[in-house]
Amino acid sequence: MSLQSCVLCNSVGGELLWQDDLCRVVLVDDPNYVGFCRVILNRHVKEMTDLSDADRSKVMQLTFVVESVLREILQPTKINLASLGNKTPHIHWHVIPRFETDVHFPEAIWSAEVRQTKKVHIEGLVDILKAKLQKVLG
Repeated sequence: MSLQSCVLCNSVGGELLWQDDLCRVVLVDDPNYVGFCRVILNRHVKEMTDLSDADRSKVMQLTFVVESVLREILQPTKINLASLGNKTPHIHWHVIPRFETDVHFPEAIWSAEVRQTKKVHIEGLVDILKAKLQKVLG
């Protein structure tokens, strides 16, 4: 994959919640998964082991902060963390709050739906997440 064709190099990748020189945190527009965030490296690197130890640690610490913030605000049944990158070989972590009522629970979000459910919308969630991340991360 070239840099010109990398979607995460050529777009923010969602609603920008927070960023620094290394990474950004975005909210994914997925009506089935309220609070679904991604932690995205700001430069094109394919694998975590291609990063320096310090950068690798910062990416993971940020991912854990996002998990903690989502747990505090949404109180999900479970948080899923995933870094696949098969289609988008650019370091990014999915941080996905899961609820017993979501369309796939307890299966993976990429599996077949196990139930029908109403789409959840939390008014002001973007602002709440931005404020909390800014407070925690500066």
